[in-house]
This record gives sequence, C-alpha cells and structure tokens, in this order.
Amino acid sequence: MTFPAYLRLQLMQDQMFIYNVSTQVAEDMQDEWLRWMKEEHIPEVLSTGHFTHHRIVRLREPQEPGSATFAVQYFCNSLALYDHYVQAHAPSLRQKALEKWGDRIISFRTLMEVIN
Repeated sequence: MTFPAYLRLQLMQDQMFIYNVSTQVAEDMQDEWLRWMKEEHIPEVLSTGHFTHHRIVRLREPQEPGSATFAVQYFCNSLALYDHYVQAHAPSLRQKALEKWGDRIISFRTLMEVIN
C-alpha cells in the first residue's frame, strides 16, 4: 500500500495507538458474528495497511443478560494513519457492517494512546 508523503513521514514515529471497537452482540448470533469478523471484516480493515495487528477480547464483567460484548483492538503507529483510515476507509466498512447486521449489534469506537 502506498501512502501520501505526509503519512510516510509520520510512520517513523515511535508511538502506538489503539483503535478500539466494542460491540454488543446477541448470544444466539455471537458465533456467526465472530466468524464474520475473523474471516471478512478484520482482514478488510488490516488490508488497508493502516494497522500493524489486532486483538479480539471478550468483556467478562459487567455482562448484559442475553448478549456478549467484544472489543476488537487495531494497533497503529501514528495518529495520522488513524485519521487517514477514519476518513478514507471507515465509512464504507461501517456501512458494510450496518448492511450485514443492522440493529442486531451495537458498536462504539474509542481511540487510545499507549503510554507504556
């Protein structure tokens, strides 16, 4: 993947950010959703070249009855990369998820900076 010059310069920073997407999923569809995430959505996000790796975690406490909450964490090396992803790729990927799952999932997104 080729990035604009301003992004290439920022790739040299020794900084790490985590784009965290937390999603609440009904228990009866969590296996299907996880399979879709692992086989389709996460590979699409990573193929943009903006993130170095990812991690999937499940929220254990607190738990909502009848649902499970997962967080997918995408790691990137600069704020500029994150900003470029959000502007250039996130809208279409979010739309795909909306078309696939509609209101059967609830997601919210946060950006975290790794301090240590």
